[in-house]
Amino acid sequence: MHPAPSIILFTSLSGLGFGLLFFLGLGYPQPTGWVGFVFFLIAYFLAAGGLLLSTFHLGHPERAWRAMSQWQSSWLSREGVCAVAALVVMGLYALGLVFFDSAWQPLGWIGALLSLATVGTTSMIYGQLKTVPRWNMLPLTPALFLSLSLAGGALLAGQVTWATGLLVLAALVQVAWWVLGDKALVSSGSDLASATGLGAIGDVRAFEPPHTGTNYLLSEMVHVVGRAHALKLRAIAFGLGFVLPVLFLLLPFNHLWGVLAVLAHVAGVLVSRWLFFAEAEHVVGIYYGKR
Repeated sequence: MHPAPSIILFTSLSGLGFGLLFFLGLGYPQPTGWVGFVFFLIAYFLAAGGLLLSTFHLGHPERAWRAMSQWQSSWLSREGVCAVAALVVMGLYALGLVFFDSAWQPLGWIGALLSLATVGTTSMIYGQLKTVPRWNMLPLTPALFLSLSLAGGALLAGQVTWATGLLVLAALVQVAWWVLGDKALVSSGSDLASATGLGAIGDVRAFEPPHTGTNYLLSEMVHVVGRAHALKLRAIAFGLGFVLPVLFLLLPFNHLWGVLAVLAHVAGVLVSRWLFFAEAEHVVGIYYGKR
């Protein structure tokens, strides 16, 4: 799939933001006054800012609100509903902490669950797509989104013990997702025969491309990444996203190591998320002889 920058930033930043809101909702930490204002400002900048960035991938961003009307059948709509509910509930919870020095904890618990549900619905937008076997790995794709969100949220919340454990867990999920994802297209059973519907006749091979020029499907759905290039990017994503942050957290804690751990993790997540889209093989590529 074509890795659009707006979608990469949306899925990465909003995941971090809602991960931070999850820990703030549970009271880890429970900052008040100006400190609380800064924590919630960062969380809302990442969560709401990421959601806003996602609209730039639409042909008509001003119509994005209409997507929320199909919540009964669309994971995109469910994501929108959960996101708005999470931001409203956590906004009320933040109001109590920042201005009244009071933790309205039931709101925090509800907001934390809604924040987690938002990340889960985002993951299912991709996980439900049978046309992209690398994404259609349930429950591994939701586990990847949720573990990255929680690990990043724990880092931003300054929860060193939680962050260390969650980073290790997210690293294991990421490796499993890469390994199984490399086999997903073959395991799906899709080939040129099924893509053309001519398998009943006999062996199917491509005589020539369906057309000589490019089109929307080729530009958006068929993005080929060289194997060697992908492996290098995986190593960079793994090193920045997991190894360096854990090493920084294992050092005697100070704010410098904490900031470096956050920056390294964010950079690693961005690279990993680029690969999430760039390596995704849409089955339509088989029809064009690209897989």
